[in-house]
Amino acid sequence: MDKKKFKLLVGATGSVAALKIPILIDSLLELNNKQQYIFEIYVVVTEHAKHFFETSKLPAVVKICDDAVEWISWKNRGDPVVHIELGKWADMMIIAPLDANTLAKMAQGLCDNLLTCTTRAWDMNKPLLFCPAMNTRMWEHPVTCKHIQTLKEWGHEEIPPIKKQLICGDTGIGAMAEVTTIVDRIKSIADDKVFNTSK
Repeated sequence: MDKKKFKLLVGATGSVAALKIPILIDSLLELNNKQQYIFEIYVVVTEHAKHFFETSKLPAVVKICDDAVEWISWKNRGDPVVHIELGKWADMMIIAPLDANTLAKMAQGLCDNLLTCTTRAWDMNKPLLFCPAMNTRMWEHPVTCKHIQTLKEWGHEEIPPIKKQLICGDTGIGAMAEVTTIVDRIKSIADDKVFNTSK
């Protein structure tokens, strides 16, 4: 019998923490051999996220969506609108990392790329997790707290950043949560959704 699929949308933005996307994806796919359901994964990348990892190096079973895919897919009335179709398809979305710029866009309702259009059209009855990642100076700016709070008021769930030495050499809060922490939370929600279908 085929395993049930849990459809996961992974968003990646232009933070250096996007370096960890391949590790995150591999960690999730490894679980497919150990559990009673499998993760089917689409990765939505911003153009700046591509600066930090090569999408071509992700496993072939993972589908990649970017701004070009959005525009190529629609030519005439009736053609699929990718950011709408992704939201319909997914059981859950995780944005890891969520950089300061995209956080601000989301909190203000701006949608100028595939990722932010997808979040703007998101079904609020489905879980959306976000993992902030930015320099400590940006994290400590007062507007950041307001933006985080806005997303949480909408029902989105934060996986908070951690304190460590950042790529720039500074030490402080702002690094993306550890991949193991993110994977554990994804699995916890997926388990609940798969095994408690009434929720």
